Amino acid sequence: MSCEMTNQANLSMFKTVRFKPACRDNTFLKKQVCKKQVRKQQTPLAITVVALTLCLLPAISFAAPDIPLLTMTDSGDAREYSTTLQILLLLSALSFLPALLLVLTSFTRIIVVFSLLRQAIGLQQSPPNPVLIGLALFLTLFIMQPVFNSTWQQAVEPWMAEELTFNEAVTEASIPFKRFMLEQTHAPALQQMSDISGEALADNADDMPLSVLVPAFVISELKTAFQIGFMLFIPFLVIDLVVASVLMAMGMMMLSPLVVSLPFKIMLFVLIDGWTLIVGTLAASF
Repeated sequence: MSCEMTNQANLSMFKTVRFKPACRDNTFLKKQVCKKQVRKQQTPLAITVVALTLCLLPAISFAAPDIPLLTMTDSGDAREYSTTLQILLLLSALSFLPALLLVLTSFTRIIVVFSLLRQAIGLQQSPPNPVLIGLALFLTLFIMQPVFNSTWQQAVEPWMAEELTFNEAVTEASIPFKRFMLEQTHAPALQQMSDISGEALADNADDMPLSVLVPAFVISELKTAFQIGFMLFIPFLVIDLVVASVLMAMGMMMLSPLVVSLPFKIMLFVLIDGWTLIVGTLAASF
């Protein structure tokens, strides 16, 4: 009898230990129950939203013909767009604003010269890029201010006063930019772009196609910026050569000339008030 009781006790303990649920299983079950409750709460909300949408569809469909959203009307030779479509086009054009800043203004020449100047001195991260970009933006604003004023007076104000259509305003707004770009564009670059595109050059700047003028203007700006950068490199290159020669004569071959010449180049640039000279030269080059 004692042996049978002992076996029954061991069997009951085995069953208790074998089939006892773990704490993590209880936690998992609680999470599943919570997810089911959340789904039950979200289901009536989704049904309500779908029902409201189905109820409002007839009203929207009846009201849609009375709202001129995206319409175009032909009045003689001109095509006019609805106000909503004009706003949509203007907002879409804002996404191209950085590209327009690079290819239609003096920003390209200024930022390239600043980058070449930093490399000529030997500084990799100073001044940092945000500082150079901010300075280039303000210089671009000062240089392009007459062009912006002409565009505002010739195109924006008449369009806001409903004296010009949207297409006419865009055409008038491009004329001051065409004149500015044509003054800064080199003739060989303009002729090359004309040959590549197959379009003839116009005698008047107002009739010059932008597909030819814009790339020729960018190439000319890069050429001018590299010419200015070359002139900036010469004095700093002389300092590097002198320092390298002195170190070689002293037998300090293991010492980098760039480390020794960097303070002298910075001192020279500060003594001659280099930033004022660079900014004045860039402003006078337009």
